[in-house]
Formats: sequence, C-alpha cells, structure tokens
Amino acid sequence: MLELSYSLIIEATDNPLFFSFFSPELESFTRVGHSIEDCTYKARWGMEERVGLLIEQGLPVPEGNPNPEIVIRNEARLRKAV
Repeated sequence: MLELSYSLIIEATDNPLFFSFFSPELESFTRVGHSIEDCTYKARWGMEERVGLLIEQGLPVPEGNPNPEIVIRNEARLRKAV
C-alpha cells in the first residue's frame, strides 16, 4: 500500500546513480534519489514537509489524492526545434 498523499513521477536519468522525482499534484515538489525505493521513501517525508511549509506560510494546500499513483519512466527531455 502506498503511504503517499499525492501521486509521484520517478524519472530515470542519464546518470545511473540518480533518479529525479516530483509530484504533478504538489507544486514545486521535486527531489533526487539513488533508487526507486529511495525516491518513494524521500517522497513520503518530503511531501509531509512541503505541506507543512505551505501551511506555515499561509499558502493553499492541494487536496490529497485518495488513490495516488507512482509512475516510473525515462527522463522527459525538451526537444529543440530545428
């Protein structure tokens, strides 16, 4: 069972030692981990920390997702127009 309040996207990078991750539902939440397991662990605590900061700053907090998903994919890359 996922113990996350928001969905999570984990992206493999060109560097095999790092994965990046972010939540599409929790603005400005992005981090780096060394494995998929590390990313999910850091995401759980990081999301709680981010929500706490939003509350502390009096900013709106997005409603949690009752059915969060984790998506694992290759890093999205911006393509340059030629």
